Amino acid sequence: MKATVLELKRKKGAHLVMLTAYDHPSARLAEEAGVDLILVGDSLGMVVLGYDSTVPVTMADMLHHTKAARRGAPRTFLTVDLPYLCYATPAQALENAARVMKEAGADSVKIEGGLETLPVVEALVRAGVPVLGHIGLTPQTASALGGFKLQGRDEANARRILEEAAALERAGCWGLVLELVPAPLARLVTERAAIPTIGIGAGAQCDGQVLVFHDLVGLYAGFAPKFAKRYAEAGAAIKDAIARYAAEVRGGEFPGEAHSFAMSDEVVKRLRGT
Repeated sequence: MKATVLELKRKKGAHLVMLTAYDHPSARLAEEAGVDLILVGDSLGMVVLGYDSTVPVTMADMLHHTKAARRGAPRTFLTVDLPYLCYATPAQALENAARVMKEAGADSVKIEGGLETLPVVEALVRAGVPVLGHIGLTPQTASALGGFKLQGRDEANARRILEEAAALERAGCWGLVLELVPAPLARLVTERAAIPTIGIGAGAQCDGQVLVFHDLVGLYAGFAPKFAKRYAEAGAAIKDAIARYAAEVRGGEFPGEAHSFAMSDEVVKRLRGT
């Protein structure tokens, strides 16, 4: 049974498990494995589409992948990133949130940013759109933050993150993603917030954790952040399988009789004209 926003908020402290998924197979596997939440993240720009950041990702990309993930995981709460500059104004945010929820079947949207996003968050919440906030490192604007670096290490920036967390909760977010912030700061945010926090590179004291599917299973060959634990080497196994297939084709071993289909010898004779 798919969780509701109210049920998720009541699970604060319950070690929620979130995983990204971008297509039918990965979403199906995530649902079958029993994750609590699926995020169709704009990280698909890097791990699926081959960009060097999330910035080039479009609404068309997000709709396409959300539809596929929804078909793969019809019973799991599914949150979708609104991509870069697709929620610059409340009106634009409402239009794009309506698309991912009505056309693609999302249950919630995720918005990156702090105080500057409050008008957008408030407009979405008033319209009945569940919003997951995202503070700390915000990949869409990483260049403005000095790159993919730890956020909130000094007192001034830590206080800013605490202020943003409180403001986003007041604006109506049902939860907060905390990315790449010191564990003690994430713990403080979690203790003060009445809504769940979901960490990625934010230590063990958040109310839940999220990882990128391709990092978890070893499918992404690009930069591997410190916080991304690899639980399998699927990429190496797939590469080995493809190499063995290629070798068997070139050696005349595949396809064998077990992978071919027969027909009547009499029919073959007639076709040959003998």
